[in-house]
Amino acid sequence: MENEKLKNKKERKEEFESKLLDLTRVERMTGGGRRLRFRAVVVVGNRNGKVGVGVAKGLDVVQAIEKATRVAKKNLIEVPIVDGTIPHEVEAKYGAAKILLRPQRKGRGLVAGGTVRIVCDLAGIKDISSKMLGRTKNKLNNAKAAIKALQALKIQNPKS
Repeated sequence: MENEKLKNKKERKEEFESKLLDLTRVERMTGGGRRLRFRAVVVVGNRNGKVGVGVAKGLDVVQAIEKATRVAKKNLIEVPIVDGTIPHEVEAKYGAAKILLRPQRKGRGLVAGGTVRIVCDLAGIKDISSKMLGRTKNKLNNAKAAIKALQALKIQNPKS
């Protein structure tokens, strides 16, 4: 019985895909010299409407990535997907990053750059057009802006 519960828990965890977005070496000065740590930014999604971004620091690369993945799974959001695209146009700003997401007709594909492409892909959006309007190349801020934009989406009720 307990073994089945563990098996089910593992299966649920495995359904999420994760991609490392950014890995940075960060330093802090102390009296004894520099203290090195690694900061990982990870995007997690199930390609079926759930996606999240996680950021964490660790003493080594593996520890930072594992922590960031755990944080990303805790910060999952639900994305409304209608016919493989988003229901309406949306814009969001996070820090210096500003992102515009537009729905596209079927078969157009993922027209998005870098960070937004990864977030939309892991969310399961097949057809979308996006534009980074902000001036920053900061991957973390761009990812958070994309998540904020996807959070702002509302499903439009069909008129019945």
